Amino acid sequence: MSEPEGVGSRGSGQEKAVGIVLVSHSRAVAESVAELAKGLAGGGADVPVAPAGGTEDGGLGTSAELISGAARSVDRGAGIAVLTDLGSAVLTVKALLAEGGELPDGARLVDAPFVEGAVAAVVTASAGADLDAVEAAAVEAYTYRKV
Repeated sequence: MSEPEGVGSRGSGQEKAVGIVLVSHSRAVAESVAELAKGLAGGGADVPVAPAGGTEDGGLGTSAELISGAARSVDRGAGIAVLTDLGSAVLTVKALLAEGGELPDGARLVDAPFVEGAVAAVVTASAGADLDAVEAAAVEAYTYRKV
């Protein structure tokens, strides 16, 4: 039996890949940004991406449990890039990283714009890049000009 999409695959024979977690105060925003990023990466079928938006009851906010679960679901042994929207999402991820053991080894908070950074991270990860390259691509999204 194969594992469902998004479930960790360490030891399952799948190639190592950088996982990406998108943390927003809104479930709908996190899910939509994940869908957009995967779509713009040509489907991003090989990139494990998980949204972690809102609270367990569907409200606005952030949830350490949803973030931890999303991180575990995308862990493929090559590290995890965690992108956040703002405020308490950043603080929650920082707290999880500081506590140790709450996020898989190799999880990293990436300082990047949420939408553009997510697209850049997924596109770069889909090319087989390592965590440092995925982070660099996401951070570079700060320089994208619109006019």
